[in-house]
Amino acid sequence: MTDRLTYDELAALMRKGAGLTVDPREMENRPGTAFDAFGLDSLGLLGIVGVLENRHGQPLPAEADRCRTPGEFLDLVNNTLMTGA
Repeated sequence: MTDRLTYDELAALMRKGAGLTVDPREMENRPGTAFDAFGLDSLGLLGIVGVLENRHGQPLPAEADRCRTPGEFLDLVNNTLMTGA
């Protein structure tokens, strides 16, 4: 698949998977802000990684669940989806 993960989709996954309401524009405007500032912990991020792996039928790199910021996470996920690796 070549569709890219957006801040809107990430915010929706955070809401569905971790019960967090996060403004996607705020994440987009502050991509280097740590996930924990938005209320997402490592377990919540691990859940999002699992959803994305199931949705796209391919594993994400092991470091995906260690990303610290939304910008870092989106870059990693989108680079992986684009290359199919």
